[in-house]
Amino acid sequence: MRADWRRLVPIPRSLLGRMLLLTLLSVLAAQTLSSAIWLSQLRATQLEGLVTSARSLAHSMSASVRYFRSLPVAYRPMVLDQLRSMGGTRFVVSLNDRPLAMQLLPTTPRKLAVTEAVGDVLRASLGQKADISVTFVSPDDLRIFNGGVKLDELPRSWAHYALTLEPVNPPVLVTQIQLAPGEWLYIASLLPEPYTSLEEPVLPAQQLWFILLSSGFLLLFIGILVRWQSRPLKRLARAARHMSLGADIEPVVEGGGREVVEVARAFNAMRERISRYLTERAQLFSAISHDLRTPITRLRLRVELLDDETLQTKFGRDLDELELLVKGALQCVKDTDIHENIEPVDLNQLVHCLVEPCLAPAGNGRVTLHGEARAAYLGKPLALRRCIGNLVDNALKYGHRAHLHVEDDDEAYVLHVDDEGPGVPEQRLEQVFEPHFRLAGQQQGYGLGLGIARNIAHSHGGEVSLQNLREGGLRVTLQLPRSAE
Repeated sequence: MRADWRRLVPIPRSLLGRMLLLTLLSVLAAQTLSSAIWLSQLRATQLEGLVTSARSLAHSMSASVRYFRSLPVAYRPMVLDQLRSMGGTRFVVSLNDRPLAMQLLPTTPRKLAVTEAVGDVLRASLGQKADISVTFVSPDDLRIFNGGVKLDELPRSWAHYALTLEPVNPPVLVTQIQLAPGEWLYIASLLPEPYTSLEEPVLPAQQLWFILLSSGFLLLFIGILVRWQSRPLKRLARAARHMSLGADIEPVVEGGGREVVEVARAFNAMRERISRYLTERAQLFSAISHDLRTPITRLRLRVELLDDETLQTKFGRDLDELELLVKGALQCVKDTDIHENIEPVDLNQLVHCLVEPCLAPAGNGRVTLHGEARAAYLGKPLALRRCIGNLVDNALKYGHRAHLHVEDDDEAYVLHVDDEGPGVPEQRLEQVFEPHFRLAGQQQGYGLGLGIARNIAHSHGGEVSLQNLREGGLRVTLQLPRSAE
């Protein structure tokens, strides 16, 4: 499940990528939270202002109702004509003999708050028993007079300019109040600015541009800072990798932040100690080789002077074993401490050169090869040749045949070498890597091949492992990482 999650949400592997991703997520989270709080406060403030405006409009409506009730019936049409002729107003008033039926707009929190505020004010002023209808209607569905006349069917000077705001055309607040039986006062009005459209406020374009620009500049500055600070770390990682492969490297330049300088200084001190240790080790083994060979030679000469042949044979066997151990130790040091330059290695050509003599038909098919490397590998050519050669030689020596399978991707180069031998007991799968260890019944040798191969793999940051195959035989797996290249 964890691997699936990482596959769906890839996380950058570099320090720069992770810092940029973390910064981006932090900025987005902070901006989202602040924008949500700001928008919530803005909506609450606007809703409060909307309700206040609606109540003020309702008070004007109640004053108009009281004014119409005080007029003689004959004067009312004349007053309505005067109201319709007034310029700049955002309402239309008419007297109808019944409430007009119209298609209402869907209810929203803002529309509901307005209708409740207007209704409460009118009922408080005109009485709780007053027959009042407060609704919102689209300008396209608005009816004004008894005959159900539409807004577009009236002269523009009468109502069109009062109740439309092209191109918005906001909803119209329609209030119908019964003055007397068969007499309804009809008031169609628009809410004042900035509440005309009754739309919920969203983040303005300026706010979005501010978020984008601030995030972009912040990511740019963080990217420059991280790249500047990570450059010494990259130099240090490159030097550490080359040093792990045995290359002779120069001291790392101490630069960057204080912590990075301390790391570089510690690495340089470690490099100097390791270099001194390797030099002393080479001198030590050279001295041991010289000092041991001389007494062994003298002992052989003295053994040949012995008269007892049985005793001579026993001493000769012990000296042969001693010389074998000395040669094996020296070969182990020589084969694992290979001083080479690190360069791109064509693993396909290297493997093919090693197994070509044993491929069919000349080699009777003792070796099979499947798969190939996708790209060159950065390492030591001779050391890798010796590592893979030891694995193939072991398979042919103890398993008669070697079947090579190559798997390669962006993470690692993997080589499986399968043989057809008896395998290795499970409790001794790690023991066979020890120097001079040989299983009973195996052919003569130093017992160093697998140990040397593993040491070379370790120097490249890789590993050599063993596994008994279910169908018989032993699988030796060489894994060389590519991520550190």
